[in-house]
Amino acid sequence: MTYPFVLSVPHCAESIPEEIKPRLALSPAQIMDAVDHGTAEIFSGLPAATVISAKFSRLVCDLNRNPDNTGPKGIVAKTDYHGREIFKPGMYPDEQTIRRWVQTCFHPYHEAIAKAIRQEGIIGLFDCHSLNGTGPADAPDAGKQRRDVIISNNGDPNGETKGSLGEITCPSSVVKIVQTAFENAGFSTAVNNPYKGGFITVHYGLQLVQRGKFGLQIEMNQDLYLDDQAGLCDPEKTKETAERVQSVFEALSRALAGR
Repeated sequence: MTYPFVLSVPHCAESIPEEIKPRLALSPAQIMDAVDHGTAEIFSGLPAATVISAKFSRLVCDLNRNPDNTGPKGIVAKTDYHGREIFKPGMYPDEQTIRRWVQTCFHPYHEAIAKAIRQEGIIGLFDCHSLNGTGPADAPDAGKQRRDVIISNNGDPNGETKGSLGEITCPSSVVKIVQTAFENAGFSTAVNNPYKGGFITVHYGLQLVQRGKFGLQIEMNQDLYLDDQAGLCDPEKTKETAERVQSVFEALSRALAGR
């Protein structure tokens, strides 16, 4: 079965170009903290119509940010989610360098998404992420325990439009189908809490909704499969989680294809 979805996996990579490594203030272990652990293992192998995965770490260029966002958590972030300075003093890139990194990393990724969602038979986009089991220092839910799966459509906890955010990227009826599919596979879920969907979900999801399709952000809780001591994916737990997620997407393909 080929799923009629496009899967975006923007934060799965750990690679830092050699020219950038000397600029970073973070240790190798801290650099790994920026990786959405498990997303490559869980999502990249799914038989979706198209899977688009990042090649470079989000520390180089965050593919899930508006390229015009030059703030502390913008296209090239100044601090990570633990509040640590990413670059050494005086080594944060200037505007010209940022434009070059955006041209190299951001644009090819987004051109691939734009092309993929225009394919015949595509009914939706899933932007796939993972998150810490407990909210880190700079997160909106710092210190709080999180559900297994967070589903986001730029709306409220019921998947409905929340005026201050703008339009939703997916009908609430479809959000409910997705939520039920994950819960049937044994996952606990939350909708738009703590995250409501990033740049990729909103930018492309609003386009898709106008064509009767949808865009959703999915966040998997890393506590499902990380080795607590090593901070890396436990092979058995990751395999079991991936199999459950595959069963979810099989169910979604059946439920949504003829919608």
